[in-house]
Amino acid sequence: MVLAGACWLLLAFPGAATADDTLGGDTQGTQQQADAGGDGTVSVTVGGVVFDRSKNGSGKAAGALRTATSWTPPPCWYAPKYTPDQLKKYLEPTWEAGSTGYEWDAEQRDRYVNGHPYKDFNKDKTGKGYFWDSFVNKDFPPGWDSCKEPIFWVDQGNPPPADVKNAVTPRVLAELAYAEIRVPGTEVTLAPAARTKVNLPTWAWLDAADFKPVSVTASVPVIGITATATATPKSLRIEPGTKDAVTYPASGVCEIADGRIGEPYATGKANRTPPCGVKYLRSSGDGTYPLQATVTWEITWTGTGGAGGTLPDGSFGATQDVVVQEIQAVNR
Repeated sequence: MVLAGACWLLLAFPGAATADDTLGGDTQGTQQQADAGGDGTVSVTVGGVVFDRSKNGSGKAAGALRTATSWTPPPCWYAPKYTPDQLKKYLEPTWEAGSTGYEWDAEQRDRYVNGHPYKDFNKDKTGKGYFWDSFVNKDFPPGWDSCKEPIFWVDQGNPPPADVKNAVTPRVLAELAYAEIRVPGTEVTLAPAARTKVNLPTWAWLDAADFKPVSVTASVPVIGITATATATPKSLRIEPGTKDAVTYPASGVCEIADGRIGEPYATGKANRTPPCGVKYLRSSGDGTYPLQATVTWEITWTGTGGAGGTLPDGSFGATQDVVVQEIQAVNR
């Protein structure tokens, strides 16, 4: 499952923005604003949530993680969206237009104006809380209809109702941050580099400078909660692209050791078995073998109030072409 998080595609806009600016700014939940700090950090506010991707993976080959399970980030979530005045400004024109029908309009007026349960849009609580509404992740349309709660009020400092699924909490923020994680490309360094030979062990490794933990932080400043999801490289799986090959180790899975995956080849190691690599048993002929390198990333998270835990591992891979030649012998 690709965790692309398309609903909150990050765009950088000039100028500063605060979390209050987004409340009621877009009733469809696609409002996007950014604040570029003096240190180059870019935080983007989308759907009531601020994402800080300054510690994310980068580069043209970077990509989103896949999970081996059916787990996905929330298809929709609830977050603060309106002040009392903003909700009034949003709902009253709809009622006046009559496009939603008298019965629905009457129910809405009763709920938000007549005191069942909110009196005059809770104007007496201005500055003491927010009305929460749903936002959808457009990358997972089958789950959109799982957020059916009517707009509800939460007092400042109080948690959202326990029976409201996917109301933003540190855990939900961590799941949303997971979908924003981008990890570096997984093209491995090979030795020999340009082309290898039949029955010659080929060393494989990843640049330790590139493969270090990456993270994304999600927060809702107006209610003071935050969570950071961190992806740490765990292992590398090598798939040679042909049955006529053996891998090192035999499982094809190279575990991370001493902060790195695989070991760089150096002069003097020719007679050693690589800790991570492949040996091809047949020439690729006039073509190449598609070597697949997939890194598994372990996901942990921390959040407000000491919250934290783990989320499902993710993986990201890439294919690179390998030329394998026969060893040429000269007889005299």
